[in-house]
Order: sequence, then structure tokens, then C-alpha cells
Amino acid sequence: MARILLIDDDDAFRGTLRQVLEREGYQVEEARDGLEGLQHYRAAPTDLIITDILMPEQEGLETIRRLREEHPEAKIIAISGGGWKGTLDFLPLAKRFGAQHTLWKPFPRERLLDAVHALLEHQHPRGARMTTNAADDDPG
Repeated sequence: MARILLIDDDDAFRGTLRQVLEREGYQVEEARDGLEGLQHYRAAPTDLIITDILMPEQEGLETIRRLREEHPEAKIIAISGGGWKGTLDFLPLAKRFGAQHTLWKPFPRERLLDAVHALLEHQHPRGARMTTNAADDDPG
């Protein structure tokens, strides 16, 4: 059973994602921010990390950067809703920092599972090619 580290400061959102992932058979570990997430990963590395971008203590871009430095093999999905007004798009930066896939909140359950399956099974979601730009995840 694959283990996933879910890093997000929104308890309700994190709980919902946890339920979705556990229903698919994944074991889910949780962290409220990037600092806690890094400590968790250092103590017990998981098969995949899903991290929000905007969080207190340590935001997602710094978390991705540090993970890449310390664990270049880590599989990372970055997620973001664009800040309190939804106007900030940090997902292209997340890709440059090393996230293999990005998702714009809110995203359909299937899109999340496609990304998770693609990274954990080393194949592309539903036969599509994973790209290095975030255009396919843009909200508009």
C-alpha cells in the first residue's frame, strides 16, 4: 500500500483529500504546513507528497525546494487555490522548483487520482502526456 504525505493548512480540505485517497487504498500521513511536512518526511519518507503552496510557517515552494535538495527522488504534486482572492498562480513556479504535477483548487477527484496514479505507477494519466508547464491546470 502506497503512503502519501498530505501537506495543507486547511483542516477541512486536508480531511476531504484524506478520505478520497484512503478510499483508493492509500495510507495517508498529514501535516499542517511545510515545516511539519519536512519533519514528517525526514522521519519516515512516503511514496508521494501532495503539498499546498500558500501556508503559514513554511510555504509550499520552500518545501518543494528543500525536498528536492535533500531527496531528489521525491514525487511531488503541488496544489493551490491562488491565495485569498484566487489571483496568485504559483503553480508554474512549483513546477520549476521540482513538482512533477500541479493542480489548481478546486479540482475534480478524478484529476487528483489521475495525478497520484501517474506518479506512483510511473505512467501518464489516462494515456495523456504529463507536461512540464502548468497550462493544463490553469483555472481559466
